[in-house]
Amino acid sequence: MMKLGFEWKLALRFLGEGRFQSTLIIAGVTLGVAVIVYITSMLAGLQGNMIRNLLDTQAHIVVRPPDEIVRPQLPSADTARAIQPRAQRVLSIDNWQTYLRYIERVPSIIITSPLASGSALAVRGEATRGITLFGVELERYARIVALRDKLQEGEFRLGAGEALIGVELAKDFALRMGDRFNITTEAVSEPFLVSGILDLGNRQANRTNVYINLHAGQNLLKLPGGITSLELRVGDIYKAETIAQELQAGTGLKVESWMTTNGQLLSTLRGQDVTTIFIRAFVALIVVLGIASVLIVSVVQKQKEIGILRAMGASRGQMTRVFLMQGAIVGVIGFILGSVLAYLLIEAFITFVKGTDGNPIFPIIFLPETALSTCLLAIAAGVIAAIAPARRAAKLDPAQAIRG
Repeated sequence: MMKLGFEWKLALRFLGEGRFQSTLIIAGVTLGVAVIVYITSMLAGLQGNMIRNLLDTQAHIVVRPPDEIVRPQLPSADTARAIQPRAQRVLSIDNWQTYLRYIERVPSIIITSPLASGSALAVRGEATRGITLFGVELERYARIVALRDKLQEGEFRLGAGEALIGVELAKDFALRMGDRFNITTEAVSEPFLVSGILDLGNRQANRTNVYINLHAGQNLLKLPGGITSLELRVGDIYKAETIAQELQAGTGLKVESWMTTNGQLLSTLRGQDVTTIFIRAFVALIVVLGIASVLIVSVVQKQKEIGILRAMGASRGQMTRVFLMQGAIVGVIGFILGSVLAYLLIEAFITFVKGTDGNPIFPIIFLPETALSTCLLAIAAGVIAAIAPARRAAKLDPAQAIRG
C-alpha cells in the first residue's frame, strides 16, 4: 500500500510539474470524450426518433393471407406457358378468429387488431378522390397505430356511418365536423359523417387514408365477416422479425415484420452505427497518440529525476506504474470534463435547434451506458498510451540517466 502511495504521489507530481503539457493532453482527451458522447447520443436520439415516428403509423407485425398460386388442372408445357395470374381482388384470411386466438396466446405479443382494408373512392358532389379504406376496431387499432395523438378536430370515435379522415382530404372536399361524403367501392356506395379529422404526419396519407368501423369496412369491401390482415404490436420491436418467422411457421400465413417492410431504413441505421464505431475508434486513436507523445517527452525531460529515483531504490515496476497511473489519471479527468462538455452541447442543441412547431427536432438523451463505455475507453486509452513511455522510463540506466 505504501508503494502504491509513492507511485500515486509521484504520478501526480510529474503531471503537476509539466502543467502546460498536462493541460494539453487533458484538453485533448476532454474534446475526444465530448465528441464521442455527443455524436453517439445524437445518433441514438435521431435513430430512436425515426423508428418511433415510423412505428406510430404502422404495426410491428402484419399477418396477411398467403399469396394465391394459379395451377392448371392438367399441367403440361403448353398450359404452363398459358397460365395467367388471377385478376387482382381483395384477399381475406379464412377463419381468422382461430388465428387470432392462436396469436393472442404468444407471450411477446401485446395487442392484436383485425383490419379490413382496400381501395375505394371518396365522393362529394362532383369531387372524387381515390382513397385507402381502413375498417378497424378503433380502440384495438389505436393501441397499435397512435391515431388518438393525431386527432386535430372532432371526436375520436367510429360509430355506425362515421369516418375519421385526414386533413388534406378534408381540405380537398371542404369537409368539416358533421359533414357527409360518400364512400364507393365497385357497386356499393354508402354515406359517412365526419366524426374527426387527423393529421397523420404525411401529406399522402392525409389525402388518402379514411378510417371506418370494421363492420362497415367489411360490407364495403365485400368481405362479410372477413378481414384482410391482423395487425400486431410486440413488446420488443427488435425481436419482431424473429416473432414474425415463428408465426409464419405456425400459421402458414404470410407474416411480415416492420423490419422486413422497412429494410432500406434499417440498412441506413446500420450504416450510421458503423460510422459511429469508426468515429469512436479514430478519436480514441488520436487521443492515444496525443497522450503517448506528451508522456514520451515527459520521460526525456525528467530523465535525471528518474535516474535518481532508480539509484535510490525505485524498481522498474514502480517506474512503469508511475507512468501508467499518469495515463489513467489523464483519462479519468478527461472523461469527467468531456462528459460535462458533451452534456452542455446536448442542452444547447435541445435549446436552440427547434422545429417549425417550436419543439426540439428530436430528443437527445445523455445515455448512462454511453457515458460508462466512454469512461472505460478514456481510461483504457490513457493507460495504453502510457505503455511505451512507461517501458522507456523503466529501462533507463540510473548512471547514464543522471549523467544525462
